[in-house]
Amino acid sequence: MTDLVDFVVIGAQKAGTTALFDHLSDDPRLNLSRVKEVHFFDDEAVDWARPDYGAYHAHFDLDRPGLKGEATPIYIFWPNSLERLKAYNPAARLILMLRDPVERAFSHWKMEYARGVEAAPFAWAIRDGRARLADKPPGHPDHRVFSYVERGFYGAQAKRMLELFPARQVLVERAETLKAQPGAVMSRVSAFLGLEPFPAAAEPRTVHASRDMDYGCDLTEADRAYLRGLYREDQAQLEALTGIRF
Repeated sequence: MTDLVDFVVIGAQKAGTTALFDHLSDDPRLNLSRVKEVHFFDDEAVDWARPDYGAYHAHFDLDRPGLKGEATPIYIFWPNSLERLKAYNPAARLILMLRDPVERAFSHWKMEYARGVEAAPFAWAIRDGRARLADKPPGHPDHRVFSYVERGFYGAQAKRMLELFPARQVLVERAETLKAQPGAVMSRVSAFLGLEPFPAAAEPRTVHASRDMDYGCDLTEADRAYLRGLYREDQAQLEALTGIRF
């Protein structure tokens, strides 16, 4: 198979992946997908026994030179996405953007609330609301929407990622750092991709923006403490694997 996609931004959702994609789009040495989120490896309608990679490659201009890349944040979370990506290109380089999981959860909830998909308040959604997923099998569409808490278990997700791909093929960055020090992050990204430094990528981009509207509630200290408790052990695992802790 030729013309494989070289690198993929695999997540996490609401963790600066759009801002990173915008920065990458400035560089003519890269051949990015026509849309940011291709959603190929999380597509359950694909026959994964005999996947049609032509459908994936259709998102790219294969006549254009440069490293090919895309950014679909759900890949780090969705069952079998990384396994499918490895089967496609075991040499692919992965960029994983992470954000404080508490802030990420609230931003995710605000997105779904603004879309009209979520009607429940955040405090309920991260506590009793998790039962909405308890009886749903992996791959059920509800896991895309109501996974406010579940997507924040970065340690478990990083462990799975590193069991599939060697650490040398993975770059992990923080959304908070991309927002505050875009030049430094993009310098590391360019080195990771084997390129000379990106042209002045120092201008900040919008990172995890939310719609300006009345959400009916805020992220409270009680919510923060509750989520910190849920994530405590997982955060220790994340730090051991990546050196990152929130």
